[in-house]
Amino acid sequence: MSEAQSVADNKVISFHYRMYRVDEAGKRGEMLESSDDSSPVYYLHGHRNIIPGLEAAMTGKKEGEEFEVTLAPEQAYGERKPNSIQRVPVKHLHLANKKQRIPAGSVVTVQTEQGPRHVVVVKSGKFTVDVDTNHPLAGATLQYEIKIDSVRDASEEEIAHRHVHGPGGHHH
Repeated sequence: MSEAQSVADNKVISFHYRMYRVDEAGKRGEMLESSDDSSPVYYLHGHRNIIPGLEAAMTGKKEGEEFEVTLAPEQAYGERKPNSIQRVPVKHLHLANKKQRIPAGSVVTVQTEQGPRHVVVVKSGKFTVDVDTNHPLAGATLQYEIKIDSVRDASEEEIAHRHVHGPGGHHH
């Protein structure tokens, strides 16, 4: 039986996670997201394919290892930036029904020059919406429970393209 590989740059990692918000007193709240009922997440380590603090916490861990990590906002989705409200035409949102009124607080996707981006609706009108361009989890301290499912060497093509190909990854 071969020894379990360690997480390092240019390795393809698959993992399961549970993510919780941590309050100002350091108490873990309810679970926000989980991969429990789905396939594991795949990413190419060392290429900024996941949030920086999570990638750093994974470095050196082995296949099959389980651990917890708490990340401050600057290690996760960043601090909240004030004055980040923008007015966007509804036609730029990715919606199934562009005629529906979008309630304030809804997380929607808007097409930007850098590609699709999640934003939070602050105010909704008939033709435009005011959105907060901060990531919905900006400013949040997050705690993750991680189980590393597998570690493998990345292919030359995956390294050149800076992301995973094939099962759990991107297909060209």
